Amino acid sequence: MDDQRIDKWLWCSRFYKTRALAVDAIKAGRVAVNGQVAKPSKSVGVGDTLVLRLPPYEWTVQVLGVARQRVGAPEARKLYAESADSLANREKLREQLRLSAVIEDSRGGKLSKKDRRDREAFKRGNWAED
Repeated sequence: MDDQRIDKWLWCSRFYKTRALAVDAIKAGRVAVNGQVAKPSKSVGVGDTLVLRLPPYEWTVQVLGVARQRVGAPEARKLYAESADSLANREKLREQLRLSAVIEDSRGGKLSKKDRRDREAFKRGNWAED
């Protein structure tokens, strides 16, 4: 077997949990094969380059093999090789997201109803100083 449908390959290589989710992502334009937006029936083979947008991350991988059925995670990693630029960009974004996370201190006990409303308004961007 030299090639495989892209939706099945994405499912076999564990980028998506189901083939239906893979098809939905492809139809939404989140998958490109060799620089062109793909359709679910597009065949991919060894040597093809895929760009996968799995929000908030973007993967650029090269197909190293195909599998007849879904395989375990260690075997799935052998089906593709991620580019160094893609890996560096994902790590950089992961660190930015980690640093921008809001950390709440719960040591003061349960928030009052007013404090909860103020916190939700702040998260929505409707914060007004009283």
